[in-house]
Amino acid sequence: MSVRRVMGIETEYGISVPGQPGANPMVLSGDVVTTYAASRGIRPAQASWDYADEAPLRDARGFDMGRGAAHPSQLTDVEDPTMANVVLTNGARLYVDHAHPEYSSPEVTTPRDAVVWDKAGELVMREAVRRLATVPPGVNLYKNNTDGKGQSYGTHENYLMSRRTPFARIISQLTPFFVVRQVMCGSGRVGIGVDSRTPGYQLTQRSDFFETEVGLETTLKRPIINTRDEPHAVADLYRRLHVILGDANHCDVANLLKMGSTSLVLAMIEDDAFTTDLSVRSPVRTLQAVSHDPTLKSTIELMDGRSIRPVELLRTFHELASAFVERKWGNDVDEPTVEVLGWWDTVLTALEGDPMDARRWVDWVAKLSVLEGYRSRDSLGWGDPRLKAVDIQWSDVRADRGLAHRLAATGRLEVLVHEEEAARAMDEAPEDTRAWFRGACLRRFPDAVVAASWDSVVVEVPGERALQRIPIMEPLRGTKDAVGDLIDGAPDIRSLLESLAAADRGSD
Repeated sequence: MSVRRVMGIETEYGISVPGQPGANPMVLSGDVVTTYAASRGIRPAQASWDYADEAPLRDARGFDMGRGAAHPSQLTDVEDPTMANVVLTNGARLYVDHAHPEYSSPEVTTPRDAVVWDKAGELVMREAVRRLATVPPGVNLYKNNTDGKGQSYGTHENYLMSRRTPFARIISQLTPFFVVRQVMCGSGRVGIGVDSRTPGYQLTQRSDFFETEVGLETTLKRPIINTRDEPHAVADLYRRLHVILGDANHCDVANLLKMGSTSLVLAMIEDDAFTTDLSVRSPVRTLQAVSHDPTLKSTIELMDGRSIRPVELLRTFHELASAFVERKWGNDVDEPTVEVLGWWDTVLTALEGDPMDARRWVDWVAKLSVLEGYRSRDSLGWGDPRLKAVDIQWSDVRADRGLAHRLAATGRLEVLVHEEEAARAMDEAPEDTRAWFRGACLRRFPDAVVAASWDSVVVEVPGERALQRIPIMEPLRGTKDAVGDLIDGAPDIRSLLESLAAADRGSD
């Protein structure tokens, strides 16, 4: 495989009301979801989430956690009728998750498309904020991962992998990569420690909140490798690697590298291509130590006794990935893989010298350059609350208030995906995955769709007593090429079901 695989990003957004720190975040998050859905003509009861195939307590290590032992936050398979939860015409899910509005992107097949539909999610949230601003005092949303007071919320990645790949191999070979990936993908943060009490600046929003190497939880005892085995696809063929370690990115290049470099490392793991053990000692402690050193000069210790800089280990992964691609495809390598390897090399070259040279491409460096400007102008120490305010303002979703957006608009950040492309993706689904079918059903037959999930669409057929579930267990079926003509040619939902059944019989 190349960087191409089924993948996606889930982002929980920080939420606040100006002047009302005690406002109920669950109610506010529900307002965000319902306000945006209404702006697109979607009623929550019309296109809600189908929980039938959810299995959040199934562990990739071969067992299920008992429901009695699970923290309530892990029971994501239980419908809460008080929480807004809708499916959008672009195939995404927009809902309330743990008191935050969350946008879960549709399935895509390339890192660049992951950036496109992730940025579409930012525009979804910006539109909700704009509409809610007409009802004072309004709501603010932030694409970040911590409130700076001890709470963290996730930006999760999902990668579909071959079920044949031993999970123990994934753990051993992916862990060291995740320990150092933050060097090029971290979003930066003012403050050290979960409550930001210690003055300083670090590479990531999330690293201080991780406590263990491997585990099933996502909101407590957070692990570097999450073991949730919920493929949302044909379970005999696929596993979905659920990654909870990453930050929410505003820099397109960092976001592309986060998804693309990880996909390449996973391809190597699937192919059993690693011939060198790159394991690090004390991964959790090392993860946090790397995040706490924006100079990138400190060293980490490998299990083989070597001590190297984090950027050197990241360079080793790049060299191994480049050699792997050359062996597998030679001159036939696809453009998405070329793009990822090229940016990976460019960013590492900058970070290996003066890290500030990467400020156009890497979030933590870009944010640090802004903060250092304030520190120099006003002689501010890292404990000054004004710097924490700048940190929060960096991630504001509003184009005129968010510092990251303002830097991009003035050419100080590299833009790979322009707003016009992301705006189209607010309503249009990727054409090369089952997300297209999910979104097309909502556009073409909005009154017939009762619920949907990643692997099904539930519809109501006039005159039929029972609802009909259309399974879409294969993520690369349901594409525009495969079913576009069937949907376009169906005058109603009954006709579509008949056409799909005939097509299935013809393919047998």
